[in-house]
Amino acid sequence: MTSVTTDVAAPDARKAGRFVYVTAVVLLCAWVLVPIYFLLINTLSSPDTVNSFPKPFWPEFDLGSLTFFAGFAGMLTALKNSILVAGMTMIMSIVIGAPAGYALSRFDFRGKELFRLLILLTRAFPLPLLALPLAVMFIQTGLDDTVFGLALVHTTLAIPFAVLITFSLFSGIPIELEEAAWTLGCTRLTAFTKVVLPLILPGITASAIFAFVISWNEVFAAAVLTIENRTLTAFLLQNLDTSPLHLKFAGGFILVVPALIFIFAVRKYLFAMWGIANR
Repeated sequence: MTSVTTDVAAPDARKAGRFVYVTAVVLLCAWVLVPIYFLLINTLSSPDTVNSFPKPFWPEFDLGSLTFFAGFAGMLTALKNSILVAGMTMIMSIVIGAPAGYALSRFDFRGKELFRLLILLTRAFPLPLLALPLAVMFIQTGLDDTVFGLALVHTTLAIPFAVLITFSLFSGIPIELEEAAWTLGCTRLTAFTKVVLPLILPGITASAIFAFVISWNEVFAAAVLTIENRTLTAFLLQNLDTSPLHLKFAGGFILVVPALIFIFAVRKYLFAMWGIANR
């Protein structure tokens, strides 16, 4: 009797678990996609429709708000600055963080665990606390109101995550693979570039994407340390504070779309890292 009951309960438990899983995935997708969808609707609608209720389900494809931003003075320059800063942040964080992650993974030294903790604790200092000394130092060194200076700040925000992510990636690659390459005549650098790097490339790309998103969304340092060379987030914060609602939606859309396009373009590396697909 007990065996029959167990056999009946097992399929029911699997069905319940599958239902919970599907429900959680649907809710998560809705949590992410619904705000983007309504952002798109309000961006492509007329000002009267944006301020009315209820909202239409389909956009009117009114490009007035986007056309206004396209011709707004300083908009394209701010977009270019954001791309440059995010690109430099992405490159510098990987160039600095990946070797550090490799060293933490492959070498043992005194204070290694403390060093990892200190890397993480660098994110415990709120950026507003460091704004004044950073501004003074940048003025003294001539890095104030420059794209490179802002990229340095964003790199310091992204490096802890780059180090810890690459440390986990390198730790997952057996050292025996490198040792086998050494026995075949490879140097440590050659073994790294020909054996280890191809295996962790999806993970490094994911880390670079994370650095890109950190830089793209950061607004405080961009608003404090730049005046003429503002990034898109700081530019929109400065100009949309008292703007009409339809322009705020259009500004949010312009801020979100480039990051989505970039992530979509490199999605295969993320999928490869997660083991979903490699195409």
